[in-house]
Amino acid sequence: MQVQELVGIVPWNFIAQICNLFIQMYLIKRFLFKPVKEMLKKRQEMADAQLQDAAKAKEDAMAMKTEYEQNMQDAKNKANEIMTTAQRTATLQSEEMIREAQRQAAAIKEKAEINIAQERRKAVNEVKNEIGEIAVEIAGKVIEREVSEEDHAKLIDEFIANVGEAS
Repeated sequence: MQVQELVGIVPWNFIAQICNLFIQMYLIKRFLFKPVKEMLKKRQEMADAQLQDAAKAKEDAMAMKTEYEQNMQDAKNKANEIMTTAQRTATLQSEEMIREAQRQAAAIKEKAEINIAQERRKAVNEVKNEIGEIAVEIAGKVIEREVSEEDHAKLIDEFIANVGEAS
């Protein structure tokens, strides 16, 4: 009978082994699978949180980049505006300087023309006075003697010579 016991199924041993299997499954599930699942769940949550943080950091970086690019564009626009304003101001100042120089040149030219006209009148008056004096001298000489054609030619030559010396 002993052989039969080895090959056969003993109902109490079978029930004890089944109960032992359920107890082991329960203990493995409770003390091994639950903590492992919880640990995996926590790691998954931590990974999700890190992914969310990374996505938020990426969005913040993109926002900062956009803000930086906008600031750079604004700075470029302001620089261009300043340059345009400076060029306009420089152009206006140069035009004003040119107009002022032209006014001064016109005033100097007008003053010079007035001086030239005065000097010309003065010279004409001096020439008239000299001509008058010469005419008086000639008249005096003509009165002192009778004028022949030769004397008349000589007087004209003297007059021309005197006028040439006077000028």
